[in-house]
Amino acid sequence: MILPGVSFADADASIEDAEFVLLGIPFDRTASFRPGARYAPNAIREASYNFETCLFEHGVDLRDIRVHDAGNLEEFATVDDMVLSAGMEIGSIVSAGRFPIIMGGEHSVTIPAVRSFEDIGVISIDAHLDFRDQYLGQRCSHACVTRRVADHLGLENVAVLGVRSISPEEMEIEGPFVIDAFSILDEGIESAVKRAMEHIGKERIYLTLDIDGIDPAFAPATGTPEPFGLSAMDVKRCIDLLGTRLVGFDVVEVSPGYDSGNTAILAARLIREVMAVVWKNERRRP
Repeated sequence: MILPGVSFADADASIEDAEFVLLGIPFDRTASFRPGARYAPNAIREASYNFETCLFEHGVDLRDIRVHDAGNLEEFATVDDMVLSAGMEIGSIVSAGRFPIIMGGEHSVTIPAVRSFEDIGVISIDAHLDFRDQYLGQRCSHACVTRRVADHLGLENVAVLGVRSISPEEMEIEGPFVIDAFSILDEGIESAVKRAMEHIGKERIYLTLDIDGIDPAFAPATGTPEPFGLSAMDVKRCIDLLGTRLVGFDVVEVSPGYDSGNTAILAARLIREVMAVVWKNERRRP
């Protein structure tokens, strides 16, 4: 069930006319440290009214882009219920040929989003590897997202950027392609993104942004903050580099109660970045 509420700024197109469809999934039932990501979709929407419509560096005015805000899904009692219902909703967006932008909620919302696609690669920006097979009895926990994505697409089609926290059990098994935050600091984000795309080898890429992949100096309001992360500009540049290949995007793990709105503002701005970059590159295709 879709619940009504405030809409994302400039998202005034009908579902039939839209190129991009925003969907909020206010779910954080598997949160293990700081809950509150269920409040993020509406906080991100409210923050979106902070910005001018023009992204001058791209030569794009967002009023030219057809965007529909589909609202929020209901708050589910279990992660399995969320994965099932969100998968149906996101699947209908994808099957209609529209670009889904998902606002979590915790990182488990990425599982039904990715399962709505075939023949894609996934790049995840995350402080944590999230490759446990189960966590606290849940196989679709926020700590198992990369594992479930790899189950669907194959390990070779997944890359994680910005990692700086890996559990002992994850160290002992074959995991996905990883470029940690310390290596990105040394080599630069452009080199890291290039290597990730070369590893995956798929033309179409889904980008999932766990906001804790960004250093808490830029994004403190998250469930499991981890120092020594990527900069906000690193993530902006990553989006720009992937723009010709993106087919979907989510931003997750914003927990609005832990700062004064800065993190939601950053999430909203990165959503606008995705729309501008993808739309601009679509217009340039022959």
